[in-house]
Order: sequence, then structure tokens, then C-alpha cells
Amino acid sequence: MKEQIKVLLSEEEVNARVKELGKKITEEYAGESVHIVCILKGAVFFACELAKRIEVPVSLDFMSVSSYQGTTSTGEVQIIKDLEHSIEGKNVIVVEDIVDTGRTLHYLLSNLSSRNPKSLKLCTLLDKPDRRVVDVNVNYTGFDIPDEFVVGFGLDYDQKYRNLPYIGVVEFVEK
Repeated sequence: MKEQIKVLLSEEEVNARVKELGKKITEEYAGESVHIVCILKGAVFFACELAKRIEVPVSLDFMSVSSYQGTTSTGEVQIIKDLEHSIEGKNVIVVEDIVDTGRTLHYLLSNLSSRNPKSLKLCTLLDKPDRRVVDVNVNYTGFDIPDEFVVGFGLDYDQKYRNLPYIGVVEFVEK
């Protein structure tokens, strides 16, 4: 089997929506600053593009979490890389590439909330609400998408396709 990528959201659509999200965050945090917590690896592209479009002071930190062993979810979330700086008293926006079942983000938001931020919100480029198992409040959503396997703009298939400037659906074809 070989994979091919079908465009779901064009580069122009993604860039326009990221710009809109940056404007909305700028308006909501006028006169304040925001601290972005980027969830590695998939959200890096989105977090960087979003930060460039937020017009209030922005600081940035990274976390890496996993609830998977291979391709199967264990249901147990592990923090692989924790934050380097305290979020206490900060306006924190967790930036994720995609919200699927909600399990990992539910755990992560609870964990971060215990660290006493001034505010804590979630921003995702893509949301698959049909796959939600655990309720998670997504404050900023780029796009709701169907339950398909997507790549591009940071999302990967076997570490490939992260660098695509658009969101595509992976389709498998006979060689």
C-alpha cells in the first residue's frame, strides 16, 4: 500500500483562519499578555504561525505528552517533556494541533489548572467533535473536521508530511 494526500483545507484557508484566531485572541487579551503552551510535536507549526498573528506580548513554552504505545491509546497520559517556566498568574493558552477523543487534553488541562494560571484556555487548529469521549472545552477552534486521518501543518503520518502547508487526508492506494 502507498499513501496519497488529498487536500482537505488549502494553505490559503488555513492561513486565513490562523489570522482570524490571532485577531480574536488579540482582542480578548488587549492590554495583557499571553503565554502559549505548545504541545509537541504536531502543534509547533500552528503555534508559531498563531503567535506571529497575536498583537499582544506573547511568551512561549513547550510540553510533550503521550497516551499512546505504538498506535494504541493506553488511556494513561504521560508527560514526556514538562514546562520550563512557571505558569502561575499567567494567561495561558494551550495550543494543540488536533482534539480527538479529549482524554489527553482533559488530563493536561487539569494538570495545568493546578499550577494556578490567571486563566487557562485551549486553542486547536483542528477538532473532531464526533470522536469526543471526554468533554473538553475548546475555546478557539480553527476547523471542525470529519473523522479522517489528516496530515500537514504539523500533523504527521509516520513522521512524514508535517511540512505540508495545507491539511490533507491520507488515502491508501495499491502500488
